[in-house]
Amino acid sequence: MVDYLFKNRAHAGQALVEKLAPYADRPRTVILALPRGGVPVGYEIAMVYDFPLDVFVVRKLGVPGHGELAMGAIATGGIRFLDEDIVQGFGVSDRAVDAVTYQERLELERRENYYRQSQPMHPLTNHHVMLVDDGLATGSSMKVAVMAVRRFRPASIGIAVPVAERHICGQLQSYVDYVVCLHTPAPFISVGRWYANFRPTTDEDVRTLLHQAHQRFNDTSIA
Repeated sequence: MVDYLFKNRAHAGQALVEKLAPYADRPRTVILALPRGGVPVGYEIAMVYDFPLDVFVVRKLGVPGHGELAMGAIATGGIRFLDEDIVQGFGVSDRAVDAVTYQERLELERRENYYRQSQPMHPLTNHHVMLVDDGLATGSSMKVAVMAVRRFRPASIGIAVPVAERHICGQLQSYVDYVVCLHTPAPFISVGRWYANFRPTTDEDVRTLLHQAHQRFNDTSIA
């Protein structure tokens, strides 16, 4: 019998709430969820602490002919990170890297436009940014997100995830101001292994949750 840690992503977000209490009294805190799976997790945290919720899109740059192997990534804010060892090891030309980057940037922009529905990105400069995902296996997307967020000069950057590979949590400690990994089971296997329901989060799910969070935050601010 498989022992799950969470019923679903919403349950995982609820489970994170108590552990995030030490960071909940900071004014100007913003939750940036990595879509798509991080959004239902971040939504639950935002609802409890009345934080604004936004998305921070990261797109993997796959090696041509080996799409599952990442040679780098791009993120909101125009940052591009390349793993030069992978690029050189597979002999990927600058032209090929640029072509993959162009295609992924189109998808990144499509997602941002669809998710936000013309709403501008929440300000990050001098804000306390909490990056949230549904789990960390390699941590590569989260590392790129951290590098990109730094360009906005936030007051602090933290990471909050329900489940993660233990050594990845340790590595990320040196990248940010704090890391909250609720569970670090071993053997880890995969993020989805620890969820009873790990169905894909859709673009529409993301859009709906962001809209609800935006309305709730605005109503709370007015009140």
